[in-house]
Amino acid sequence: MKSTVAQLVQLPGVWRGGELEHVVHQVVATGFARLDAELPGGGWPMGTLAEVLHDAAGIGEVMFLAGALARASEGDRLVAWINPPYLPYAPAIARGGIALDRCLVIRPAHREDALWAAEQSLKSGACGAVLLWMESLKGQGDEYAWMRRLQLAAQAGNAMAVLYRSGAAEQRSTPAHLRVALSRSEGVLHVRIPKRRGPPLQKSLALSWERVPCSGSHSNFPRSRSSSSNVLALVPSRS
Repeated sequence: MKSTVAQLVQLPGVWRGGELEHVVHQVVATGFARLDAELPGGGWPMGTLAEVLHDAAGIGEVMFLAGALARASEGDRLVAWINPPYLPYAPAIARGGIALDRCLVIRPAHREDALWAAEQSLKSGACGAVLLWMESLKGQGDEYAWMRRLQLAAQAGNAMAVLYRSGAAEQRSTPAHLRVALSRSEGVLHVRIPKRRGPPLQKSLALSWERVPCSGSHSNFPRSRSSSSNVLALVPSRS
């Protein structure tokens, strides 16, 4: 029996609950070695839905994924920004190794439009990554069912799907394979992983913004000059 169990855990998609999954899907490195070491497969997952939970905009919720986004956009694939709370900051994006002509910003009027745009972008195969913010949009619908559709669309297009939500969402069920909760203090981003394929990481990792890993020749992002943080590649839009 022991040998049979040992053989079973070697099969793709099978892992023990107390250890990280031996993933078979593609991952892209974030560039933060400590974070990558805590992610199944050693990087941010492609072809699946992940959630980033945070309660304040401008804390680094985009920037900590700069390296992964740069890698996901290789091969002329697009990065879709759907309903971002602020205008993406072009200089920071470019310095992160992401070609500006591959960035697509979508401003939907309603929740249903945003979800439809995200689903189509993910499954098209044209996008290497889709970032979706939902908190400010009006509309009704079955949240879990829509997230399941985004999960399937990401799988179909082998795309990196990131859904940004408030910290309160941690108490709700999700079909996402990965959940990351963020907070920031004294210029340091604290990353907790309440859900992954394996045991949750309740103790936070501390990531510094002094130097930001990314692909390509650019390795530095501009430092933040205010609480709205240009570093995060989002700045308040002007009317």
